[in-house]
Amino acid sequence: MIDQDSTTDKQGTRDNPQRKWRLGVVSYLNAKPLIQGLDADSNFELVFDVPAQLPSLLDRGAVDAALVPVVDLVRHGRAWQIVSDACIGCDGETLTVRVFSRVPPETISRLNTDRDSHTSVVLARIIWQELYSRRLEVVPLTENEPVDACEAILLIGDKVVNNTLIEHDIETDLGSAWKSLTSLPFVFAVWAAPCGLDVTGLATRLSRARDAGVESAAMIAEDFGPGLGWPVTLARRYLTSRLRFTLGPRQRVGMAKFLKLAQRHHLVDAGQELVFA
Repeated sequence: MIDQDSTTDKQGTRDNPQRKWRLGVVSYLNAKPLIQGLDADSNFELVFDVPAQLPSLLDRGAVDAALVPVVDLVRHGRAWQIVSDACIGCDGETLTVRVFSRVPPETISRLNTDRDSHTSVVLARIIWQELYSRRLEVVPLTENEPVDACEAILLIGDKVVNNTLIEHDIETDLGSAWKSLTSLPFVFAVWAAPCGLDVTGLATRLSRARDAGVESAAMIAEDFGPGLGWPVTLARRYLTSRLRFTLGPRQRVGMAKFLKLAQRHHLVDAGQELVFA
């Protein structure tokens, strides 16, 4: 007899067909492998925005779960749980999280930062304090501020690929800098939902989407890269060899190290622990 209230997928996970998940998703190329097939799944509604805006969507209940910047997991007393082993991370160079400067990195004192970013801003501050013993003056980049007047600029996402800062010919990739500092991978974003929300079946579905996306990463690069300003060859290398999409044991160690350093430098609230569903 078939249960009228639920269906069973091929892996034995029981999902309520009446449950429609609203997911907040990063609007950059790097998130495409994590949502492979979800746009065609009637149980999911995808809401796209830049990383810095997704936590507020989750805060006000506009989405049920979101791909949030890691640093937002331990801010403002939020009670969020990590609901999947899918993530956006790297184990070395990222290509899309970079500081462009007119002066050598060790002499930077003022950093203008991309308003789309939360985690990368904190990462930059940690790297400069740990590697160069410099406490950066961090100022959000505004449309009214001339770019050529900025000593250094942090940019993230697709805009890094098609951005040309003629005067800023020194580039520091923050993924590479983190690897140099810690020998660990870095995690930029994870799927999170409010603690107490029943996420039965969600983790399995998100992992399946990730697995399908990783398998199809080269095709995703070809399909979506050009429309987001990426040369196909570079987009393919980015998705297939630069990024990491699984929150494994080493990624968890790297994430814990990052948050510990952020707390040590008083960049996030102290004492708040990560919660895994």
